[in-house]
Amino acid sequence: MRISAITASTLLGASTALASQGPGVEGGTASPLTQLVMAILVYGASALVVGAGLIGALRRH
Repeated sequence: MRISAITASTLLGASTALASQGPGVEGGTASPLTQLVMAILVYGASALVVGAGLIGALRRH
């Protein structure tokens, strides 16, 4: 994956490769609200998985 990203940035220009990271079809980055929602979803899901693992480990012990 890294090689294709480097190749794409070389062929298209680094600004084009970086600008395509946002949502939708247009270039740009995600809005602050979208970034916040995604952070809550990602970190919340991670906390649930870790919490469930810890609870499972404590019950078996």
